[in-house]
Amino acid sequence: MASSLAAVVMVALIGPAQTASAADGPALSTPVAVLDAALHCPATFAHPEREPVLLVHGTTTTYDETWEWGYTPALRADGYDVCGVDLPNRSMGDIQVATEYVVNAVDRIHAATGRKVDVIGHSQGNMELRWAAKWWPHTRAAIDDMILLANPGRGVTGGNLFCVLPCAPALHQFSMGPNFLAALNRDDETPGSISYTSVYSRTDEAIIPFTSSPLTGAKNIALQDVCLGRLVTHFGLVYDSVTYRLVKDALSHSGGADPGRLPFGKCLDVNLPGVSPAEVVTYSAVLASNFTAEVLNATKVGSEPPLKPYALP
Repeated sequence: MASSLAAVVMVALIGPAQTASAADGPALSTPVAVLDAALHCPATFAHPEREPVLLVHGTTTTYDETWEWGYTPALRADGYDVCGVDLPNRSMGDIQVATEYVVNAVDRIHAATGRKVDVIGHSQGNMELRWAAKWWPHTRAAIDDMILLANPGRGVTGGNLFCVLPCAPALHQFSMGPNFLAALNRDDETPGSISYTSVYSRTDEAIIPFTSSPLTGAKNIALQDVCLGRLVTHFGLVYDSVTYRLVKDALSHSGGADPGRLPFGKCLDVNLPGVSPAEVVTYSAVLASNFTAEVLNATKVGSEPPLKPYALP
């Protein structure tokens, strides 16, 4: 299992992180030691022929619970150096603060390797990735591919339902109509020269409406347009074999993913390489249990956190 100790080793090698300048983006308010402790990377980057990959999890979960059993070993077996980041409070707090963990992770990996970083997000993790690219311009030069799985880009109705009563800050922020999303989607939805790919499922029970996922300027791919009638749930996007093929296609080609490059028979497999049906059942149960616990027990507020000064119109 990847360890935060590897992040400490990397910090020792490349020195203290530099805070983004005022001209380049907002100063990070979270202590650097806290940000570094949340980053999980291999002790050495052994694949200079490929860009390193950063995985960002979604709401109520962690890096291990979302990625360590599926994407991380699969990508490593395919020759990629893989890092992950644990967002604070299981991604239930202010997304603006959680984004600082992503900015630091991209900076650390870019500095350690001298290469651009490919970033992959699931669910809310996509918002941190997009918020980073929106307000920290230097990250746009450090990121090659941004691959969004189950992107709640324009908000989801579930947030509004949960937030009829006080709810966690992040739930307010990805409901329909918050100031956060207005700021995120203002002007350019896909800034910079990053290659954006949004992969989504019309049978995703959490991203309602599913039309929230496509972004102007991205390569937008509905799984049901690739494999007619394919049933893929919200969590299913982190173990679905066709999704993984699209991810690998984006990582290995210039620009976004192209379903036309996938092999014949692409729709026959169910799970990504190395993932058993038993693991799917186990981790789906963990996800469901933690989702319920976090929704019930997370710190709750009556409205969304105020926009940071840098994001005000």
